[in-house]
Amino acid sequence: MNRMNNDNNTISSAIQALKNGELIVYPTDTLYALGADVFHSDSVTKVFRVKNRPYTTPLPVAVADFAALETIAYTNQSVRQIVERFLPGSLTVILHKKDSISDLVTGGLDKVAVRIPDNSIALKVLSEFGPLTVTSANIHGEKTPYLIKDIMMQLTHNVSVYLDDGRLDAEPSTIVDLTLDTPQIIRQGSISIQEIMDVMK
Repeated sequence: MNRMNNDNNTISSAIQALKNGELIVYPTDTLYALGADVFHSDSVTKVFRVKNRPYTTPLPVAVADFAALETIAYTNQSVRQIVERFLPGSLTVILHKKDSISDLVTGGLDKVAVRIPDNSIALKVLSEFGPLTVTSANIHGEKTPYLIKDIMMQLTHNVSVYLDDGRLDAEPSTIVDLTLDTPQIIRQGSISIQEIMDVMK
């Protein structure tokens, strides 16, 4: 288990761990996330096991940019407008998934929740490695710790690399389902449905 400083060696260590099928904890613009290669089934299974998360509960995915988003989900002009307006940022969009993302990640659903976190460390890892799970770094149903030292205690020895970015306790992202005729807020965060609708108009 490594606790690293935020330098290039840290990023390199995290990427190597991901390539080896291991888990990392990395910062986002809201909370710390538990990251695994979304295209590696064994790694994704580790996320469910470490978190004690039901396999029927989908895992959200983080990507570096719109181009990466298009590799895992279907988009249209409205989706592009929303992404360009709010992301990177505190918004998670639910879209119809492509076959590149396994049903294991999405809990058997034909939809995937995607976000682009507004955090330089996260974006560097995502741009250099590729899409990662972005579920909160905690045991399912328990409060997500704000500090790496507390996350390490909760997740014990199941994570290979921790990317420490200080205390993170921002409001969770807004989650909006864009697969419906009318967008629907699944979880209200700092971005309102009215702001989203205004962009779509």
